Amino acid sequence: MKLLFIIGDAAVGKMTVGQELMKITELRLFHNHMTIEPVIEIFGRYDGKTISEIRDVVFKNYAASENYGMIFTLMMDFDMPSEWEYLEHVKGIFEPYGTDFYYVELIAPQEIRLKRNRSENRLKNKASKRDIETSNQRLIHDDEQHRCVSYEGEFAFDNYLRIDNSDKEPDEVARMIQETFQL
Repeated sequence: MKLLFIIGDAAVGKMTVGQELMKITELRLFHNHMTIEPVIEIFGRYDGKTISEIRDVVFKNYAASENYGMIFTLMMDFDMPSEWEYLEHVKGIFEPYGTDFYYVELIAPQEIRLKRNRSENRLKNKASKRDIETSNQRLIHDDEQHRCVSYEGEFAFDNYLRIDNSDKEPDEVARMIQETFQL
């Protein structure tokens, strides 16, 4: 089993790169909004506890499956110990199955991410982002309140790759990941 974390700021391209990577590997994509959107629809708001519980069920069942591996996307505030603990929590679910772990951090400046925030693919897959003005304001606010880009050397895991995808197409980034980790 393989578990690839794609980590990055809002609208950096995590889901889109994951979609492209799924096309060229046997990895399956579990992007963070696959749990966020249904919970918002049912509860009428974001409910982190429910989202985490649903994800854990998916992780546990997937880890025990015969599948090749999973791509999981998430935003991470590098200043929050709970975010690092969450990575370890997810890894802990997969570790008993002899899982190999990979980490890709995507980075791009805010101006590029604001453009991507309105892409057709993003809006199709993330209903909560369809109010562009509110979504843009949330992106800017999150940039002010959270540090979602690591410092050089901070991400000290094996199998780590940092990619500035500002001027790269998602399929190119997916190929870089696939080739680097031989997925």
